[in-house]
Amino acid sequence: MEHVLVIDDDAQMRYLITQILEREGHKVTTACDSEEGVLLYEQEKPELVITDIVMPKTEGLKAIQQMKQLSKTIPIVAISGGGRHSNGQDLLPLAKMFGATVTLAKPFTRTELMQVVREALS
Repeated sequence: MEHVLVIDDDAQMRYLITQILEREGHKVTTACDSEEGVLLYEQEKPELVITDIVMPKTEGLKAIQQMKQLSKTIPIVAISGGGRHSNGQDLLPLAKMFGATVTLAKPFTRTELMQVVREALS
């Protein structure tokens, strides 16, 4: 199966996504922030990236933009449960504008996650 990079500042969310993906046979690498995620992306060359949007230091939108500059074809799943963003703006449509292939709102089910993973990889 594919190698997936998961970027999320929430350790429980990283663990949950990793468990789901590994049970489906994927190899998973994780990063706790966007800066580490972009670095790991360059080193590991995964087939798929799943990134949170709202994170400390650098937002996930910046990571999406940087990874798309490195590879126009990398499929990216942007996930978000909202958070500290201006004017209550929904960040998932913005993530699509920055290059995310598909988006997924938190909380999500195992089935929903695997559906967007399959969609992003197809």
